[in-house]
Amino acid sequence: MSTVASSRQAGALYWPVQLRRNVGVRGLFAVVMAFLVAYGFLFPGLLTASGFAKFTQSWFPLALVAMAQAILMLTGGISLAIGAMVSLGAVIAATTMTGPLGVAGGAAAVALTGIGIGGATGFIVVKLRLPAIVVTLAGSFIIGGAALLILPRPGGAIPEWLSDLLAGNTPAAFVLLLLIVLLWKLYLATPLGLSLYAAGENPVGAYRSGVPVDGARVAAYAISGLLCTGAGLFVAAQTGSGDPVIGTAFTLNSIAAAVLGGIGFLGGQGTMRGALAGSLLLSLMISVMFFLGFTPVAQYVAQGLIIIGAVAIPQFRKVQQ
Repeated sequence: MSTVASSRQAGALYWPVQLRRNVGVRGLFAVVMAFLVAYGFLFPGLLTASGFAKFTQSWFPLALVAMAQAILMLTGGISLAIGAMVSLGAVIAATTMTGPLGVAGGAAAVALTGIGIGGATGFIVVKLRLPAIVVTLAGSFIIGGAALLILPRPGGAIPEWLSDLLAGNTPAAFVLLLLIVLLWKLYLATPLGLSLYAAGENPVGAYRSGVPVDGARVAAYAISGLLCTGAGLFVAAQTGSGDPVIGTAFTLNSIAAAVLGGIGFLGGQGTMRGALAGSLLLSLMISVMFFLGFTPVAQYVAQGLIIIGAVAIPQFRKVQQ
């Protein structure tokens, strides 16, 4: 009976905790809905199966890199190598999947590269106590150079059937995103997942309480690397080839999406659902401004102003309180 009572008590506490965690992003969800309505009005094709598939395909890589950045920021870290990792994943996929390794071998190479580089970066940051921003900045040059060595110019190829599957008229990207979110939920139930927020919010106190802080942070970097190279594979499938600099814009966009989603720079603040909502808002902003005829320069200015507002408004509310 005590086990049943404990389960009921945990269930009774779960939803209030989730509601409190969503307080900071409720406004974001409302803004996302407004942009969705605007986008649907400007592009009625969104309501068709093909339109929905194309929209989720354009959002999917940004969603992955936003998650990759968010998991590091939750632990108090950050990565400036996101874009380089995306490019590396793209060129590895484009140079292996039509060769002897095949699609399965190429996908495994992309995944192992992301996990290996991410884990190594995390080990350097955690064990050598070096600033994450410095380590990942240096890593971005090394990883970017490796991508250029593998594929000096755009080229390679992705099997046509794989491109059709991932970037055709099917909602494969949306299904994959749902699967990744489910895996994230399962990860949060593991010891390392449970340690994630504690490692970012109060690492010293968590360590003294027996929480595997170092392991949680290294694992976060490994998962982040996997998400980045996975995004690179998807981008390569979209274009049908690899490009050693195709991921450049994803570094700042990943930070912007995470910040829009309420992820704090000091660790332990925010949720992954917020980061995903932030990436969706950023993707919608770009699409809506394109349909409204904004020039590229005006789009960058508007994005910057919206991001500054998203960061400043919560801080202003704290000062007022």
